Amino acid sequence: MKAMVFRQAHSPLSPEDREVPVPGRYEVRVRVLACAVCRTDLHVQDAELPNVPYPIVPGHQVVGEVVACGPEAELEIGDRVGVTWLGWACGQCPDCERGDENLCERAEFTGYHRDGGYAESLIADSRFCLPIDRKLSAAETTPLLCAGLIGFRSLRMAGDAQRIGIYGFGSAAQVITQVAVAQSREIYAFTRPGDTQAQSFAEEVGAVWAGDSETSTPKVLDAALIFAPVGSLVPKSLRDVRRGGRVICGGIHMSDIPSFPYADLWGERRIQSVANLTREDGREFMKIASELELRPRITRYPLEDANRALDDLRGGAFSGTAVLEPSR
Repeated sequence: MKAMVFRQAHSPLSPEDREVPVPGRYEVRVRVLACAVCRTDLHVQDAELPNVPYPIVPGHQVVGEVVACGPEAELEIGDRVGVTWLGWACGQCPDCERGDENLCERAEFTGYHRDGGYAESLIADSRFCLPIDRKLSAAETTPLLCAGLIGFRSLRMAGDAQRIGIYGFGSAAQVITQVAVAQSREIYAFTRPGDTQAQSFAEEVGAVWAGDSETSTPKVLDAALIFAPVGSLVPKSLRDVRRGGRVICGGIHMSDIPSFPYADLWGERRIQSVANLTREDGREFMKIASELELRPRITRYPLEDANRALDDLRGGAFSGTAVLEPSR
């Protein structure tokens, strides 16, 4: 089995030939059809997440087919599934009992604690896989499984906000903009200064305005969704939202937030983070995605070109989402 592996922090991926993994009690082996590339994969590479168990195979937006089942797996051979960031949760802690399995302290995450989808196959807990309609394109579905889901949780935390600023217009932004526009909301897109490519892309997918993140918002916002891992965007977005407005931080990692005057927070403005996702999020969002016929823009790469895909993501070389496809 071919896999692309981070052998240590701050290193490029290395190709490896590995033995085909055998599924355990509740597990399945999934033949990878496509795996989207996520900014979180860069955080794994850069050791910006704690205690990464190198060597590790990244990738947590996987569409594949079940080819082997453990003795108590809840899936069957031939099922098409999505493997997401949440790979396992204990089900017994107070967070899990409240339905907040995304906050489980013992949770294991695909491509971080468990080998992920930058490979020809992977092992996944069948109880945490999402069913995927075979009518959907595998490659086009992959961005929905993390970028889409995190965007969905972020949008939901924005409540009934009508004017929404999105800071960092990449994979999550392109998906959730389509959802927000379908709900008759207005999206204002803020990109890196001078990134006219991203600004044009934002307008193509439905933003009513797009401009530099250093620019003041053209209209006062009801909420801000921050997907760029840039802490300085938090005080900036606080100045852009109205009194009572919400600032939602959608990334798993962000640079330090600089100090800001209390006056920018005053007026019952709120700052909130989004942490991971739940299986219920996945089921709910995939239903919405199917109803809206979401079609993210993707750029395809062969699995062996995963390093180039990561470099292109880091450099902003494409709009939308990079997707890896193993050779067959």
